[in-house]
Amino acid sequence: MSTIKYSVIIMLLWTGPALAQDNNGPRLGKHLSKETIQQRNFTVFPNGQGLPLGQGTVEAGRTVYTTRCLHCHGTEGSGNSAEELAGALHRLTDEPPDKTIGTYWPYATTLFDFIRRSMPMDSPGSLTTQNVYDVTAYLLFLNEIIDYDHTIDNKTLANIKMPNRNGFIDLYSTKK
Repeated sequence: MSTIKYSVIIMLLWTGPALAQDNNGPRLGKHLSKETIQQRNFTVFPNGQGLPLGQGTVEAGRTVYTTRCLHCHGTEGSGNSAEELAGALHRLTDEPPDKTIGTYWPYATTLFDFIRRSMPMDSPGSLTTQNVYDVTAYLLFLNEIIDYDHTIDNKTLANIKMPNRNGFIDLYSTKK
């Protein structure tokens, strides 16, 4: 037999069982309950629409960070097994770029939303709204965006001017 025929036979042997399976996907993860889906079914917009009631402080955020974030993100957001969050040595336009919260994120509300949905990585969605406001305040402080005594809440978070607010192109509002 030619090598092409052997290649086809080998390919069929490898892919045949996969093709015979039902279309339920790769069977990774776990099914979410309707309650969990409802809990996570929210959208926070850059203008603050969708933010839950609450407030947070830098001091309380330091405690949340130490107990829930430090292991992966390192001391004061310096990075460890996960991304560096603060302490950029380079700007975003430098080589290499530093994609920290202070150099990359365009909206503080997006930071809140990301933390609320996906952190900590080993148990996403497990932080309370209070925890999320607190750790968001702490991370904004570490990036020198707010002062230590600043309290953030559902009314003020959208008003925080992030250093990279104008660093992205808004394709939806651009007139053609």
